Amino acid sequence: MTNELPHQDQTSIDLSSPDTVDSSEVSHPQAPQIEQTVKGDRNQAIEQMSGGTAMGSVQGAVFNISGSSITNLTGSGNIHYQEASHQPLILNRETEEKIQAVKTILVLAANPRGTSPLRLGEEVRSLQMGLERSRYRDRFLLEQRWAVTATDMRRALLDCQPQIVHFSGHGVGIETPGNEPLLARKLSVVLDSNTEPEGLMFEDEAGQPKLVSGESIASLFALFSDQVECVVLNACYSETQAKAIAQHIPYVIGMRRAIGDKAAIEFAIGFYDALLAGRSVEFAYKLGCSAIQMAGIPEQLTPELHKCAR
Repeated sequence: MTNELPHQDQTSIDLSSPDTVDSSEVSHPQAPQIEQTVKGDRNQAIEQMSGGTAMGSVQGAVFNISGSSITNLTGSGNIHYQEASHQPLILNRETEEKIQAVKTILVLAANPRGTSPLRLGEEVRSLQMGLERSRYRDRFLLEQRWAVTATDMRRALLDCQPQIVHFSGHGVGIETPGNEPLLARKLSVVLDSNTEPEGLMFEDEAGQPKLVSGESIASLFALFSDQVECVVLNACYSETQAKAIAQHIPYVIGMRRAIGDKAAIEFAIGFYDALLAGRSVEFAYKLGCSAIQMAGIPEQLTPELHKCAR
């Protein structure tokens, strides 16, 4: 059967009749324009039907085919067809809630050339293992970006649409020499001077260190304040940046001073173990600090949680 239907035209064919149905027998305002051929009795065949939406039942089977063709269809029953139209995908309430409930964790890692090597791989691997063992693993999605530039971060925020952003890398800040821990996540120690630069160290296109100021980072996160719920700056001297970002984001964690690589990893493990177990950000922050202390590292007071005042 070959049909070329006018816009929004609809017709009905009764397959139960043993007779061949011609256009004059079809109840349709423009039936003469439609060609139909139905053969046989209880084992009838529709040779071809295309260019529309077919809906009906044949021997108890229900079908709905749009924008395609039906061939070698046998059986009995009624078929109703009309010109194809684009219909939006309708999700049931349970499916919509599941999709909305999934939170994306975006990990941004940078260890530029010429800077001290950090164990960023171990940190992210521990996060991945925590996600895999979590009873709520279906509620989280982990996205990773490595050797990130400032452009990479901006694009990742757009593409991944994360609710949680985790930065691992070096920071630059103000501290009196000699007070920093060994293997700290710092590019360098600077003297206690308000004129010294502060910020997070990303990479440039050549893989070299590129300092991005806290003000710049805060202005970027301000644009995503309707999306991002929590930011973790797991880098030295990131408290200033955390305070600036917290003007726009509900929860931001930064480091008051230099933090050792081991302490940073322990904090991340404890923090995400709690978060992936369904606990609040505040509880997760406390568990992260406790993990540092339980590892025998005297840096549990280095992480600092900031809340948006809005």
